[in-house]
Amino acid sequence: MKNQRQATPAPKRTSHQIRIIGGQWKRSLISVVDAEGLRPTPDRVRETVFNWLGHLFDRDWEHRNCLDLFAGSGALGWEAASRGVAQVIMTETNPAAFRQLQQVQEKLGAQQCRILRSDAMSFLNQACSRSERFDLIFLDPPFHHGWLEKVLPVCATLLTPAGLIYAESETPLETGAVAWLDGWEVIRADKAGSVFFHILQRNTTAAAMSENQA
Repeated sequence: MKNQRQATPAPKRTSHQIRIIGGQWKRSLISVVDAEGLRPTPDRVRETVFNWLGHLFDRDWEHRNCLDLFAGSGALGWEAASRGVAQVIMTETNPAAFRQLQQVQEKLGAQQCRILRSDAMSFLNQACSRSERFDLIFLDPPFHHGWLEKVLPVCATLLTPAGLIYAESETPLETGAVAWLDGWEVIRADKAGSVFFHILQRNTTAAAMSENQA
């Protein structure tokens, strides 16, 4: 009797999931679509970042308006909403990621979240024309496309005087190293793997000038 070679079954494809780590939806799982450039902020990094933010905001979340500009999985926006912020606007251009954000919003019942299918620069320009203001802006853009240097100057005009920026990048952000970081202070920073993450704030002079120009 000849040995018959059995075909190896194809591995089951499992959806990637992340978990909300704090707030009212703590431990809730969120599915992440397989999309190019989508890089959800890991649990450990989010825990560190939201500890920083909680300290900087004196745990006062409920009066904060947030913008998650390159939302992707929404990991950062959902984390903020879970902690009780007044509003989170999430913008995303990828159709599959956008639909997934809508599904998660429905699952969580996250009425304080607005999900928009919009290009980052288009949204920022429209927000400026409406004189919108945010206490916290999350910037986790695709790497190697120069997004931070494009959007940071516009974000400066949308921040409240004590507002904060969270930014991820492929290299460390060092004030004074490049012109587009002029007027910013890096008040917290760390690294996880090959990703650098930072909390930025406008320095006192730059914040005052932005407010006067508003």
